Amino acid sequence: MRAPSSLKQKFLRKWILGLQICSSSAKSMSISERKKAIKLSADIAMASARNGRTSWSRALIASASKDDNHGKLFVEQILGSDCERLTKISTSIKRVRCKKILKKSSGTIIRRLMKRIPDKAVASSVAKQMVKKRTQILKSLVPGGVFMDEVSLIEETLDYILSLRAQIDVMRSLADATEMMMSC
Repeated sequence: MRAPSSLKQKFLRKWILGLQICSSSAKSMSISERKKAIKLSADIAMASARNGRTSWSRALIASASKDDNHGKLFVEQILGSDCERLTKISTSIKRVRCKKILKKSSGTIIRRLMKRIPDKAVASSVAKQMVKKRTQILKSLVPGGVFMDEVSLIEETLDYILSLRAQIDVMRSLADATEMMMSC
């Protein structure tokens, strides 16, 4: 894994590039659109800083590449020469089952088990169902998580959390520096 400071530096360079793209088209955007564009540029910059080495970064790039509004432009501009390589990797991801089906089926399974099995077995099966449900929730929170097994999901989640933390630190530092400049 890359040292946090170099990750932050790479993210900052890519994000500034994304912010420059935002500011060039800011006149035609509403405040809500600007907010979405800034968030999208930050996400793509963070994914780009990971060089497509993680599933979550490839999933973010893939979803942004499909976005007709600003996503394609941000991906092309921020990724630069890596754009073609990373979007090829990212678009090979496929969709899986619908979340509603999973929610409905888990409730029926628990009810069936409670009718047939003794208390100890019910408790362990309920615990397994809870772990499964929480795993599904975690898969929905991590970009590309629905395509991962449990071990990969934990590794990717840890990396995603570290990357989000680095993103927060850089954004906070930038906001503090801007505030100091404005007060002088």
